[in-house]
Amino acid sequence: MTGSVKRPIRGRAFVACALLATLAAAPALAQTTPALQALRERPAEDEVIYFVLPDRFADGDAANNLGGLSGDRLATGYDPTDPGFYHGGDLRGLMGKLDYLQGMGVTALWLAPVFENKPVQGPPGHQSSAYHGYWITDFTRVDPHFGTNDDFRALVDAAHARGMKVYLDIVINHTADVIQYRECPQNDCGYRWKGDYPYSRRGGLTGEAINEGFTGAPGSDFSRMTSLDYAYTPYVPAGEETRKKPDWLNDPANYHNRGNSAWYSEARMDGDFAGLDDLFTEKPDVVQGFIDVYGAWIDDYGIDGYRIDTARHVNPEFWQVFSPAILERARAKGIPNFHIFGETYDFTSGTAAMHTVVDGLPTVLDFAYQRVVQNLVTGKGGGPADMGYLLMEDPIYAGGEATARKLPTFTGNHDMGRIGHLILKDMPDVSDAELLDRAALAHALVILGRGVPVIYYGDEQGFTGDGDDRRARQDMFETRVGSYADDRRIGAASETFDANADMYRRIAEMTRARAADARLRHGRVVTRTADQEPGILALSRLDDDGETLVVFNTSTEARDVNVAVELGSAQWRALLGQCPARSSAPGSVSVSVPALGYIVCVSEG
Repeated sequence: MTGSVKRPIRGRAFVACALLATLAAAPALAQTTPALQALRERPAEDEVIYFVLPDRFADGDAANNLGGLSGDRLATGYDPTDPGFYHGGDLRGLMGKLDYLQGMGVTALWLAPVFENKPVQGPPGHQSSAYHGYWITDFTRVDPHFGTNDDFRALVDAAHARGMKVYLDIVINHTADVIQYRECPQNDCGYRWKGDYPYSRRGGLTGEAINEGFTGAPGSDFSRMTSLDYAYTPYVPAGEETRKKPDWLNDPANYHNRGNSAWYSEARMDGDFAGLDDLFTEKPDVVQGFIDVYGAWIDDYGIDGYRIDTARHVNPEFWQVFSPAILERARAKGIPNFHIFGETYDFTSGTAAMHTVVDGLPTVLDFAYQRVVQNLVTGKGGGPADMGYLLMEDPIYAGGEATARKLPTFTGNHDMGRIGHLILKDMPDVSDAELLDRAALAHALVILGRGVPVIYYGDEQGFTGDGDDRRARQDMFETRVGSYADDRRIGAASETFDANADMYRRIAEMTRARAADARLRHGRVVTRTADQEPGILALSRLDDDGETLVVFNTSTEARDVNVAVELGSAQWRALLGQCPARSSAPGSVSVSVPALGYIVCVSEG
């Protein structure tokens, strides 16, 4: 799909064309069972998401560990002793652990990308594999290291049969590193800026005139881009001309070809992501190509949502077309609450909100919330007042507070590291008991606070890790990586999938409380108390039927506190912890909260 349009398609006309194409491509609405339709109609706020890297979770089929390849680890990508290579986990293994996940209260699986990847990349001596899934070559096929498309279908069907949704992690900003530049054979080309290397000159400002009238901006007439060597001279190495699928991804004209990103200004959008081929997402053919690709996964498998990798590195105009088209594709499949959340990796709520207002992303991962949670449980930042200030900003999202309640929140992840590591980094001498309480409090702030909670796989078994990236991507099965085997664990746990592990049981207790009370998922959030020093954070969740009060204690001493509540909230029952039977006075309730603890009290008066 490499042909150019005759005239630029702009604004609403472009959106309308994309939506019409989406509807035309969507199959007829299939018959669904009442249970499946109930699942699809369940709003995003009701979910407890479990984020998993399939390669590190469970090995259900040892026959696919080499991905159908032969040779050493640099050919197959498989080396279970190296944290940077495939370890053998797959979709069948994940499917075999659904009962374990459901027992913890998980209602939605978020899978790191399962699409076929280039198995090994990197310069000699620094190679690593695509076990994580973010170096995609074929966007239509499951990576053979993880299984087959039929295995994926079986996983989705098995999850749906248990009332669990399936979210796919998708990549649009880049593909695997296939395109090379003749000017730098080591693939270490620095970014070449548009001011110095405009699309209208070959090799720089003093070079030969090319691409007359072409600017590369959204809405440009891409038929005028007749030459690609405005910055570097891109080429596809012999033997890799058809490496990517769909075929339009093999055309270098669909990429920016400006060298490695400098991570700021225009380079944040147009530079290669650490050598990965950066797509020309301003191009209508690329926009429609990805609508077709990711629309097909909805049509063919009935998945329930997308997490979008590196969303902030793609121009806003792309999302303004892609998101509504994908949501319409999902609605045509009978999925009215398809959850899209972008990764924007910025710790300010203003930036996160901008991506919903300007880009039109339905929701984004709430990195700002994560940073406040991290600071509260490590004592590194201020007190609960920081969370109070953050929640005051919820109205700035497109859709206001209703959108904020759909933002996925989390304690840590595969890039920044686990919450256990983040605590130990600042408190290396913390006792085992206090480490358990602090990690549990972090999860309580996510599961019982505002937003849609995400549990990072392995946290329920007390994993900590030694840092970020591959140091936070441990094996759930018996590991052969020494740096994983010697990790400090949080609480008591056996080696694998222990439903009696301390963290598993505490998380399950929290998710049961969340499931039992609709206000914890949908209620309006009111900050009642937010101390400036480590201490009390009290949040009310309100609806027309009553009030649910959640009180967290971030200090190492038990606290007695009087909390303002609604005048009508007179009688209380405990959902978690100890709660008084009655308010102390109209509009005030006296509660006691243990050190590094939390309580949930329900009033239905």
